[in-house]
Amino acid sequence: MRMKPICVALAAMLFAFIATAAWSQATLATVNGKVTDGSKPVSGAQVTLTSLGTGKNYKANTDKSGAFSLVGVTRGDYQIEVKNSSGEAIYTQKRSITAEGGGSEDLQIDVASGTKNTKMTKEEVEKIKAENAKATSLNALISQAQTALNAKNWAEAEPVLKQMIEADPNRWQFYQALGNAQLNQGEFDDAVANFDKGIQLALPYATGATPKDPKNADTDPAKAKAGVGQMYALQGNAYLKLKKNPEAIAAFTKAAEMDPNPAVAYFNICATQYNTGNMEGAAVACDKAIQADPNKADAYFIKGSSLYGNGKLDANNKYVVPPGTTDALNKYLQLAPDGAHAADVKAMLQALGEPITTSYGKKKK
Repeated sequence: MRMKPICVALAAMLFAFIATAAWSQATLATVNGKVTDGSKPVSGAQVTLTSLGTGKNYKANTDKSGAFSLVGVTRGDYQIEVKNSSGEAIYTQKRSITAEGGGSEDLQIDVASGTKNTKMTKEEVEKIKAENAKATSLNALISQAQTALNAKNWAEAEPVLKQMIEADPNRWQFYQALGNAQLNQGEFDDAVANFDKGIQLALPYATGATPKDPKNADTDPAKAKAGVGQMYALQGNAYLKLKKNPEAIAAFTKAAEMDPNPAVAYFNICATQYNTGNMEGAAVACDKAIQADPNKADAYFIKGSSLYGNGKLDANNKYVVPPGTTDALNKYLQLAPDGAHAADVKAMLQALGEPITTSYGKKKK
């Protein structure tokens, strides 16, 4: 006696909405520094950066250690002035801020060294202009893409995401978003390919093979690892749509290995194995899903159904199921007494001659 496939119901579970990540804009520069007088830190001083091109200025005060930080600084040529806590100018300097790729620049100021003037070369000026123009253009594309993705306008988002990748081909989050947009439009082969590109970019940071770049948040190991897990899961969904179940299971397995919360990945394996008729594989994967999330009712349902499907008739023509079957089915009723599969679970228990417990009540919120 085998259960009927429940492919339609389970397939719907595998495509939960993935929230769109908010990418960091290509901020121009962060200036971190320290003001000292010889070896002694200067606290309570005001540091002012004034653009020689636009006149815009940025100000920060030093802390007890003489440290200060300025964010969102446009690349360019600056007049740097330091005033002590009494408002007296104690240092001036001309220099350029050239932090690359929206990164940070270190600015160490020793007021004992006096006034300095540094003139940028023509090449440095042109490079800064080009970097500023690139950052401004990419920021505009990011805003446009986020608006489209938040509205789930996948068709509008796709060409913008491709432009973003062309402008900066090394950001794995862009490939993840493009793959997701293509997945939602039924472009499954393209989605698989772009998820793979994103995975290859993020994986070295996720595994620690490439050190974290403090100037780039995307290289944070924890963030990259979570991203890889999400991309494998989405890739598995695309493979399911292509009816490539072995590839889907392989992708979900990799997702479980990378995801710090692997319950969903194991559940996807559990459901896919069940739908392909691999009842033993389904039960094993469901156990892993339950271990990761003991309150996931549907995992108990599929486990119980899988074990039920592996039952056999004994010498007395009685249907005998593997150990754990009734426990899993009753656990589903405990967690979801009014769940979508409650009727099926009760039918299986009745067919086995097992009592149906009705005293669980609804699950507490």
